Amino acid sequence: MKARRNKKQIPSFRKLIKTSKVKLENKLKNKQFKQQSTLKKYRKEQRKLRQAVKDAVSKKPIPLENPKEKRPGKRIEREEEEEEALPLDMMDEDDLQLMKDLGQRSSFLTRDLSSSEPVHAKKRKHERIIDKYEKIPRTLQTAPEKELIHLLPIKDKSGIIPQTREKPVTDSNKDEEDQEEERELEEEVTEDPIQELTIEEHLIKRKKKLQEKKMHIAALASAILSDPESNIKKLKELRSMLMEQDPDVAVTVRKLVIVSLMELFKDITPSYKIRPLTEAEKSTKTRKETQKLREFEEGLVSQYKFYLENLEQMVKDWKQRKLKKSNVVSLKAYKGLAEVAVKSLCELLVALPHFNFHNNIIVLIVPLMNDVSKLISEMCCEAVKKLFKQDKLGQASLGVIKVISGFVKGRNYEVRPEMLKTFLCLRIKEVEVKKDTEDINKPKKFMTFKEKRKSLSRMQRKWKKAEEKLERELREAEASESAEKKLKLHTETLNIVFVTYFRILKKAQRSPLLPAVLEGLAKFAHLINVEFFDDLLVVLHTLIESGDLSYQESLHCVQTAFHILSGQGDVLNIDPMKFYTHLYKTLFKLHAGATNEGVEIVLQCLDVMLTKRRKQVSQQRALAFIKRLCTLALHVLPNSSIGILATTRILMHTFPKTDLLLDSESQGSGVFLPELDEPEYCNAQNTALWELHALRRHYHPIVQRFAAHLIAGAPSEGSGALKPELSRRSAAELFEAYSMAEMTFNPPVESSNPKIKGKVLQGDSFLNEDLNQLIKRYSSEVATESPLDFTKYLKTSLHQ
Repeated sequence: MKARRNKKQIPSFRKLIKTSKVKLENKLKNKQFKQQSTLKKYRKEQRKLRQAVKDAVSKKPIPLENPKEKRPGKRIEREEEEEEALPLDMMDEDDLQLMKDLGQRSSFLTRDLSSSEPVHAKKRKHERIIDKYEKIPRTLQTAPEKELIHLLPIKDKSGIIPQTREKPVTDSNKDEEDQEEERELEEEVTEDPIQELTIEEHLIKRKKKLQEKKMHIAALASAILSDPESNIKKLKELRSMLMEQDPDVAVTVRKLVIVSLMELFKDITPSYKIRPLTEAEKSTKTRKETQKLREFEEGLVSQYKFYLENLEQMVKDWKQRKLKKSNVVSLKAYKGLAEVAVKSLCELLVALPHFNFHNNIIVLIVPLMNDVSKLISEMCCEAVKKLFKQDKLGQASLGVIKVISGFVKGRNYEVRPEMLKTFLCLRIKEVEVKKDTEDINKPKKFMTFKEKRKSLSRMQRKWKKAEEKLERELREAEASESAEKKLKLHTETLNIVFVTYFRILKKAQRSPLLPAVLEGLAKFAHLINVEFFDDLLVVLHTLIESGDLSYQESLHCVQTAFHILSGQGDVLNIDPMKFYTHLYKTLFKLHAGATNEGVEIVLQCLDVMLTKRRKQVSQQRALAFIKRLCTLALHVLPNSSIGILATTRILMHTFPKTDLLLDSESQGSGVFLPELDEPEYCNAQNTALWELHALRRHYHPIVQRFAAHLIAGAPSEGSGALKPELSRRSAAELFEAYSMAEMTFNPPVESSNPKIKGKVLQGDSFLNEDLNQLIKRYSSEVATESPLDFTKYLKTSLHQ
């Protein structure tokens, strides 16, 4: 029988194979749970046993004969027990020893005290169940006396009814058990004591840790740079250091790793975009070198992606200002990490425009251009400007322009003006955009098989096929893109730029973006479609007349209008007299104070309005502008005066008959009206340029030279001619060259007192001899103290 039972309990090998893995795991879990529960139960029993032994030793056991008998009260019970209980002095020594021995034994608590059987008597098999139950020792569960809380009484018809409530009793046994379990666990788990360090020791320890981390970063980076294909796995190890958990060096190490990875990616990234392999390419067998290159490219792209995600997460953590569970990096350190992350993203945006995930970087950078932090905003704007300047093809520029345009529209045109000012750095040439699609030479198309069969012989077809194959390979190997593709990208980019500008002009005319829009229109106006010219000129004139614009904004409007007319607008028969009048009227708003910077825009406007449109400008208009410019040169800074006089010189060369302003005799009837705002009717021919004689005595030597040159009639040769470094420069260039923005005077001022060698003047030699003698005499006299009586002088004055 025993053998059979064992066979049933132990499963066979075949049965074990059929048993599922889940079933075995469940069995194992059940077994472990049973072991834990039995262990817990055993501990509980032992605890109760120890408590019972302590109670038995200290107290006398209660008799169990009549447990259901009612007792009068607790106090009477205690009195009777005290009367019945005999003192230990009246007991024999043998009885006392027996009671102590029985109290120490556990069987003393579990046996029937009324029976006279031995302690370890064996159970009889024929004993009845009821007898067994009757012989089990009974215990009295005396409930603790409940405390009453007296409440406010209730008044009724019958009288006052007192109200009470029982006070809740807490189970102290359970609390004691939990405390004991906790003590046992605390005894089992022993923690190592934390060493307390001083500030100096802590700093030394941190420096040591940081040095070790730096060496580790340097070793990994040098290994990757030496052989990127073999050590691509070390890139993952270096990237894992972005999650540095040591609070002492976490922030510094993360910053170092960010910058190191950025420089590594700039160095080891190939000059082409890595595309994912197709299923057919993966299944085909390749050489070891090819397989190694594929693994390198795949690892590089994946690590680059994870790196960009880490940088994005750092920026998000700083924006949300939420502490992580690890609490390694403080909230203050988030900003520093975010700044380093943004700087790395900007570097990658500019350095790797051809590589994967460039559009993702653009999407990250563009919102940060409008960030509240000025440092981050400027960093992102500068990166975008740099990208526009170096982008030869225009693919990356188009991607950035699309995102910026969508962002500006989504924010309802409430963005920083610096975002739109980046458009001015777009590398779009006038020649490429001006070309029509009909004028562009269409790319050479290869002949189809039918065309070859009709026109070519078999040998010619063979040669043609080889020639076409060679041309295709040359096109793929050629780094420069075709002019057609570049033109399409530039055209699409400009369309998006103009759509953004026109939306702002239409919907947000009082927006702070308007100066940037007008400046951008002034630069790209000659590339706008002719169909929009009339409407755009009307809008610009309306803006000027509204009076809501600042002086510089109105100048940008004038500049935009004339740029439109100087390009494709030549064919239009439009007289922009109202723009000439506005500029002539507002020239005197310029002065040596805040508006001095507006002189540069005025010089550009004058160049477009008068010099480039010389055929459409009358002599009266030219004379009026020359007279007003010379008057303006008297009350602006020296660099502005030089730029204005250089413009006057160009106008006198462009309109030769204006030299009559150098004569004092009047030409024609009428009197010059300087207060009149119409340049055509102010009779400028009846005045003279007397301002040049005042400028001839100007404190700046270059202004003096220009004034003398203009008085002499602005000759190209001879004694009155200018030097080549002044005559060959434009007015705007001279304005920048002699600017005093850096608080330096150009040319530098020469010292008026030349140094005399061998003779140094010191002390008394600067004074007159008589004065020296007088000082010595008064200094040698001894001062005598006499009492001062002011009252006598007061009395005499009163008597008088």
